[in-house]
Amino acid sequence: MVENFAAGGAAINQICVTYDLGLKIFDLALDYPTGDITCEPALSERDCAATMAFGMEAIAGGTDLLCIGEMGIGNTTIAAAINLALYGGTAEEWVGPGTGSEGEVLQRKIEAVKTAVEFHKEHLDDPLEVLRRLGGREIAAMAGAILACRVQKIPVLIDGYVATSAAAILKAANSSALDHCLIGHVSGEPGHLKAIEKLGKTPLLALGMRLGEGTGAALAAGIVNAAAACHSGMATFEAAGVSTKDG
Repeated sequence: MVENFAAGGAAINQICVTYDLGLKIFDLALDYPTGDITCEPALSERDCAATMAFGMEAIAGGTDLLCIGEMGIGNTTIAAAINLALYGGTAEEWVGPGTGSEGEVLQRKIEAVKTAVEFHKEHLDDPLEVLRRLGGREIAAMAGAILACRVQKIPVLIDGYVATSAAAILKAANSSALDHCLIGHVSGEPGHLKAIEKLGKTPLLALGMRLGEGTGAALAAGIVNAAAACHSGMATFEAAGVSTKDG
């Protein structure tokens, strides 16, 4: 899939062309799997910090709006584990079908989330430990990108369930960490709307998408660009000679 992005064959490529958006692809050490979160941390402290720093490079070269998204296999399980660790509830509330899991496979996802959160429970009071222990490299990189944009005052559009879990880590660490962010869309993943509500946000789009790749955030960029154009280009009633008085 990453090669397909580079070749221009994915959905996100077409959306970026349509909306005149730049696209950066970050290969996050795909040949080196993270740890099995049911029995060990996903990342060492060093790897987690380095991956967050790598994600901060998303704004290198300058940008006026960052849309974050990911391509991962099985990472809705990771997003569910992060949300369960941060917000509580039950694994069943947070685990969804992802790319189509059902029956025994869905139950295995639920059990994996339960086992992981139980295994790491003594270390989950610190949001950054939640990230290190339960999050994959894409989660750490997206968190780093959001953080870099916060420092540089660059607005961010967040994509689906997995990207939202990266944002949740930062929100848990600092209540104002997402003041520069909007949620691009609410996906078809059952836990996503609940996760968005925990962040105190309202999604711009609700199309039932579950593709990932940053596609929902990229589509929402069209709305943001239109809003910015209206804000900067529309004439006021006074300038247009429009009367607002009755009769």
